[in-house]
Amino acid sequence: MKIMFKIFLAISLLLTGQLLIASEVVATVNGVNITQKELNEFVVSQLPGANFSLLTHEQQQTVINKLIDSKLFLEDARRMKIDENPEFIEALKKEKEKLMLDFWMKEKVEEIVISDREAKNYYRDNRQKFNKPASVKVRHILLSTESEARAIIRELKGSRSNLREKFIQLAKEKSTGPSAVNGGELDWFIKEQMVPEFSEAAFILAKNSITLYPIKTQFGYHVIYLEDRHEAGSIPFEAVKPDIIKVLRGLKFKKKLAELSKKMKKTAKISVK
Repeated sequence: MKIMFKIFLAISLLLTGQLLIASEVVATVNGVNITQKELNEFVVSQLPGANFSLLTHEQQQTVINKLIDSKLFLEDARRMKIDENPEFIEALKKEKEKLMLDFWMKEKVEEIVISDREAKNYYRDNRQKFNKPASVKVRHILLSTESEARAIIRELKGSRSNLREKFIQLAKEKSTGPSAVNGGELDWFIKEQMVPEFSEAAFILAKNSITLYPIKTQFGYHVIYLEDRHEAGSIPFEAVKPDIIKVLRGLKFKKKLAELSKKMKKTAKISVK
């Protein structure tokens, strides 16, 4: 019982902490608060998948200033009684109707039930859609000249016992690329995402090894270190099941919408001029 209470308390504290962070007041404009949640929502609206906390200090200040401006402009709009403008009222009515229709469609879509059998059949019949290509994760050191790259390779060859650590150190010290601050680290990528010379060299490397000669591209000379690789294969059904359900719901909804339209038109009084 005590253990359960401790777990419940821990979860409660975690959720409370999250709520406090979301409602944290970052700025106040004439008595109106700007919260952390507003900042996050604004960033996501401008760049889906982004996060305010991951922006640079300068970028965060830009976002805060934009929201401060919007509060000031909104305040002026209220002083001008824009909400009493006939055009505004008409536009608001149209937006409300559009929003109602969006919510109606959302509810209708969520009413559609997709069975496991249907989802598995779709997965089986569309295998090619769920194949993932091979991908690799590398670090690289970018240099201006071939001789500099060869010197780095020679130095790394003498550091077999701590190759990764030495590579990160040299990337931070010597690389001219933007990834230098992260020890040359790049995100996972497939062959087609990089210039051919770079990809070809990266994909033939063994894990925890480096290129033994400089790789020349349009950007300069690279020394590449392979951290990890994912081989090509099929994405498991459970991993894509939610996406499959969305697709099947969409297909069924399209058919259901046509049937509903036909049914409603039979009893509606419609006059086309």
